[in-house]
This record gives sequence, structure tokens and C-alpha cells, in this order.
Amino acid sequence: MTESEIMKKKIKVGLLGLGTVGTGVAEILQTAKGRNPLVSDIELVRIAVQDTSKKRCISIPESLLTQSALEVVDDDSIQIIVEVIGGIEPARELILRAISSGKSVVTANKALIARHGEEIAKAANDAGVYVLIEAAVGGGIPIIEPLKQSLGANRITQVSGIINGTTNYILSRMSKDGSDYQEVLKDAQELGYAEADPAADVEGQDAADKIAILSGLAFGGAINRERIPTKGINKLQSQDITYANKLGYGIKLLAIATAIGDNKETASSLPLALCVEPTLVPKEHPLYGVNGVNNAILIDGDPIGEVMFYGPGAGAGPTASAVVADILNIAGVQVLNNSLNSLDPLLSAAYWRDCHLVEEREILQKNYVRLITEDSPGVIGKIGSIFGDNDVSIQSIVQFDANDIGAEIVVITHQVKKGAISNSLLSIRELTEVKSVEAHMGCL
Repeated sequence: MTESEIMKKKIKVGLLGLGTVGTGVAEILQTAKGRNPLVSDIELVRIAVQDTSKKRCISIPESLLTQSALEVVDDDSIQIIVEVIGGIEPARELILRAISSGKSVVTANKALIARHGEEIAKAANDAGVYVLIEAAVGGGIPIIEPLKQSLGANRITQVSGIINGTTNYILSRMSKDGSDYQEVLKDAQELGYAEADPAADVEGQDAADKIAILSGLAFGGAINRERIPTKGINKLQSQDITYANKLGYGIKLLAIATAIGDNKETASSLPLALCVEPTLVPKEHPLYGVNGVNNAILIDGDPIGEVMFYGPGAGAGPTASAVVADILNIAGVQVLNNSLNSLDPLLSAAYWRDCHLVEEREILQKNYVRLITEDSPGVIGKIGSIFGDNDVSIQSIVQFDANDIGAEIVVITHQVKKGAISNSLLSIRELTEVKSVEAHMGCL
């Protein structure tokens, strides 16, 4: 069979979910003109929705709609299932059922992949099908495929970045306008940047899901999602943004994964340090200028050095673009091989070594600490002595103007283990001159 003859055979797709992202996917597939010619060979034949009578912003033939997701998954004519319903169940069950039926899967479900990615990848490899997840991290930013393919020759040493657009928008506004957290969160909800229940974003859980996925691909081993130390921006005070700016920093919610040691290719087991938390970023750092709802991901590798992927991290258009790109990747393999059962080892992803997370206390980082103390002589000296007793080296210590509640002291440390900082703060809290430890976060 010639390539042109294969191209004439439509590749049939079933869609689970027709929300914001699902609608974007359907719209792209229905308007192939001007896009890659392969898009016109993709046929959307079945869509599972909750309500078939609901009014929609695009024209969808009623014959394509069903309220039964199983009807879509079990349709023998369908070769690729696209899952954009979100959540853990029934998405997990539906994906595994599609795989067992010999269908490839495209999903944007970061929470599911972060927790059950190893199980799903094994099932897909055993069945000889693909599960592609470009849309699960970074919206429209191409990062999953580069990690699997373009950067495959590198020993990755660190993956870090801003991977949640909601929190980045909030922090950008707080920094620019001097507004407080609750005020900006309300604006973000009204603009559609934040959900009515923003907990997954502002508490850092969304970013933790994404760094778990990126780390698994970058370092070659499954990540225990539940062990990632995670702190969000929901308790961040505007005062810390003000002080950070005065000291030459901005504050971003960063997700960071670092290989401990040299990450040699012979290593069958690799220790990793992972964390998600608000972090001071110096003005000369490439992540400092990433504002609004944009995302940016930095990859450090040997021999490539540092590369950054930047762009819109969420939204119907960017995410749908990534979903359709995955569909085209699978379709392209079928065109070339006339089969989905001969897996491209770079397109499919398999874990090839054990990765384990070090204890949070062992993670090395610089630190920002803000204290409220009595405005009395000798306080800074006592604080410095406690840090020194715990082998914490201080980069700078500044007392800002005293006010009615006391003096505010900001300390930035050199890179030390988190355990040493925790021990120091326990002792500092016991000083009679110290009223409170108001803030503690990482610093680049």
C-alpha cells in the first residue's frame, strides 16, 4: 500500500469530554484548512458528553454525541481516544479500557498521569499502543516531546520553572500593583484565570502534579507524587513581595527537580530533590521576567547547558493545540507504518531506572526568612549566632523600619540543607525578643 493510499484512510478519533479543552480540540479537527495536511485525515466520529442537549459555542452534529463514555471507548472503528474529562476516576478506568482494546490515548489529565502514569505507561507498552500527554504540562508549550526526543542525548541535571499560570498571574499582579492576595485572587476568578475553588492552584498541588510528570520523563524513573514537598502562595503576604523587590528579587511559585550527584548513565538508581514553593528569583534570572498567565520551564543538561521553554501555560487554544499535536504524532506513525503496533521508542515513554526522592530536610537551597522582633539592641546578633550554631551561612541580614508591631528583620542565607534551617527557626522562635517567624521560603 502506498503512502497516498494510506493517507486516504481516515484515522478515527473518539473524544471524552466537550468542555473548554474538548471544544477546542473539536474545533481544530473540524477546520483543517490551512493546517498540517494530516489534520484533514483525522475524523472525529464520537463524543461523550454529560448533556447532549446543551447549547454549545461550536456546531457539533447531534449524531456524534452520546452520554455514554463506554460507547466511545468500545467503538471498534475508533483508533485514538482523547480524554479531557479530568479527575482520577472514571478517567483512569476508561483509559485502561481503551488501551486493552488496542486503542492509543491522548490525555491532558495531569492529576491522573502524576499518580498513575507508571501503571498506564506499562499497560500501553504491553498493548503496543501510545499514551501521549503533551497537554498535561505547560498548555501549548512543547515540553513533553522535547524531553522524550530532542533532549534524549543529555544527562539532565535539573528541571525547574513556573508551571501554573493562575499563581503566576496572581504574583505578577501583587508585585506590579501592590495589591493583596485576596483582592487579586478575586480578580483572577472573575477573569477566568482561577477556578471558583482555586485550592489546587494556589496551594501548589497542580504544580506538584506537573513537576512529577516532567521529572519522570527527564530522569527516567517513576516519581512518588505524594512525597513531593509542596507549599502554595495562599499564605503569602504582600509585605514579602515588597521586601523581595527592595532586595532585588521577585517571588514566583517554582517547581524544582534536581538530580543529586552526577546523573551518570550507568546509574540504575538516582536520588532526586523535588519541591514546590514560593521562591525569590533574582532580577537577572531568566524566570524573573515571566509574568501573567505565562509558563516557563528551564532544563539544565549535559552537554546542552540551559534551555528555556516559554509560552501560554493554559487555556482552550494552547491546550487543544497540544492535544491535536499528539493526535498527529500517532497518526503520523500509522501513515508511515500502516500500523499502531510498532512502537517508536522515543514517542512512547518507558521508565528505565529507579528514581527516589530524598527527605525534605536533605534538600539544599538558599532561604528567605522574615522575622518580627522587639526593637532592641543585640537581636540581630542573637539570631546570627543561632544560624551559625546550626552551620547556616548568612548572605545578608537587614532590619527594615520598626513599627508598632516591632522590628522586621529579613535574612537571606547561602545554600544549606532545609533541616538546618528548620532547626535554626525552632531555636529562634524560643528567643524572648522574637515575636514571630512571619515567612520562610526558598531563594535562587
